[in-house]
Amino acid sequence: MLFDTHAHLNDEKFNDDREETIARARENGVSYICNIGYNRETIETSLELTRTYDFIYTAIGWHPQDAKTLTDEDLAWIEKLASEEDKVVAIGEIGLDYYWDTSPKDIQQDVFRKQIRLARKLKLPIIIHDRDAHQDILDILREEKAEEVGGIMHCFSGSPEMARQCIDMNFYISLGGPVTFKNAKKPKEVAEMVPLERLLIETDCPYLTPEPYRGKRNESAYVRYVAEKIAELKNISFEQLAEITTANAKNLFHIKE
Repeated sequence: MLFDTHAHLNDEKFNDDREETIARARENGVSYICNIGYNRETIETSLELTRTYDFIYTAIGWHPQDAKTLTDEDLAWIEKLASEEDKVVAIGEIGLDYYWDTSPKDIQQDVFRKQIRLARKLKLPIIIHDRDAHQDILDILREEKAEEVGGIMHCFSGSPEMARQCIDMNFYISLGGPVTFKNAKKPKEVAEMVPLERLLIETDCPYLTPEPYRGKRNESAYVRYVAEKIAELKNISFEQLAEITTANAKNLFHIKE
């Protein structure tokens, strides 16, 4: 039983074989998937997936790369969907991206704050996108009292010390394909130090494909390789790791099934 807590199965890279890709995930022991809607188009297609597959849930929000396009109407729409759609389990992915210069930093920060406030209003956890913005992420999470709802540090790329600070703010640390890369020292250190009760796994498919498929398109079935590597690093069985991380995700997302 595996839970891929971050997938983009509505991405165009799956247009030719989406159904088969999702079937392969099930065949490889993936019991639950949280698919991400991060702008108008992907929110709509992610919701469609949740209506087609009973084991797929969604998080909806506005990605920092698209921050400059967010309108008040968009924010109200997200609030309406999150209030009315049972399978919306989080607000996200939201955060800051200082690597891709597609939206000014001040606008990214404003949009990030607005969505944290929305999540607190709705009492939903948040899924954080953080690229080259570690300190600003931590500062905004503290200032906006994000610990009230907690959430996920998606595809965590920070240090063990940053992970501790995030855990102290009621966040789970989610690791994906990079933990399997041979020269990826930091993700392995994080995997070793994060308490099992604060650990999640993900693919971020079609991106960040784990070994042994690195360089090819990622898919939810490959979350198994992430789980196997972390189990090895923590010196526990694959079954234990799968069971614990799935229970963590279900608890965070309030999934009872």
